[in-house]
Amino acid sequence: MFFDGRVDGEVELLKLLDDPYLLVARRGTFPDGPVRLAQLDGAPMVAHPPICDQARMEQALARRVVRPHIVCRTAGNETVLSMVRAGMGSAVLPQLALHGGDVGSDESLRVHELKPALPPREIFLLWQANRTHSPLVTRTIEIAVDVAGKIAKRT
Repeated sequence: MFFDGRVDGEVELLKLLDDPYLLVARRGTFPDGPVRLAQLDGAPMVAHPPICDQARMEQALARRVVRPHIVCRTAGNETVLSMVRAGMGSAVLPQLALHGGDVGSDESLRVHELKPALPPREIFLLWQANRTHSPLVTRTIEIAVDVAGKIAKRT
């Protein structure tokens, strides 16, 4: 399975890639270019529920004394992006979440790097430890590593 973090237990894991966090906002909310984390303090934000890596990202903001005003939480990337498009607030999302949302071609949105950068979300491939891999599992791992490598080169 793919997972955004390390797990303990009888599991083997393979880190596939780092997925950096970016700020997505309505055009004009922030000047073009990188956005300083301090600018997010008190800013209206749309976010995922505070589970998995979302909680770690929010803790990283809090350690920098940045506390955005979360106006709504929802689990779907497209829903978060729709709320940003509607002007409810900005969102800090992993880069992979933006690929599927057609953000690059949406003139109403802008994607900003964060300065300083937050620790990236780590994407792992996990499987039960001490198991013999079938040819299908072996090939799946090979494909995942290949695709992750291509994604990492684009960033």
